[in-house]
Amino acid sequence: MAAFPRARYLQGAHEPAQFVPDSGAEVAFAGRSNSGKSSAINAITQRHGLARTSKIPGRTQLINFFELDDGRRLVDLPGYGFAKVPRPVREHWTGLLETYFRERASLTALYLVMDARRPLGEQDWQMLRFARACGRLVHLLLTKADKLSRSEAASTLARVRREVGELAHAQLFSATANTGVDEARRALYRYLQSKEPGDG
Repeated sequence: MAAFPRARYLQGAHEPAQFVPDSGAEVAFAGRSNSGKSSAINAITQRHGLARTSKIPGRTQLINFFELDDGRRLVDLPGYGFAKVPRPVREHWTGLLETYFRERASLTALYLVMDARRPLGEQDWQMLRFARACGRLVHLLLTKADKLSRSEAASTLARVRREVGELAHAQLFSATANTGVDEARRALYRYLQSKEPGDG
């Protein structure tokens, strides 16, 4: 049975006016365009195809809202990094994300998704520091951990935890090997339970 059997797509937002009502609790997912973000969302929710995966980086071009349960949502943010998009589009994304993080009262936490083979790039740090400056908890998913040996994965996790310190919680993750999926799902439940569904 799916972890969130009632999960469904609500809508995509190209402008702040298109955001769903700001009540309850929601957790956002962000990451580089090739980080495995959509696969992570699908694995954590146990809903294959909830978030669209693509071999072409940068396909998520809206802020996409998904309802997981009454008053609790997951939000898929546009990927950053390798997406080959015009500068005006990137600037629009930046403005949209800044408005979302600064004004979204229901946002309790950010899952920052990054390839375990290339963690903590400059844009990852920018997103991490910005989310923390806006008062949001950050949970790092080091994806594609199955591509590393066990010793390499352990070393990478230790290094990332050392570098981020108290700024974020970090864990290994692989949608393919099911590594860390339960841990990430339990954390998601906690973040979503941190506010009552009726809270504004």
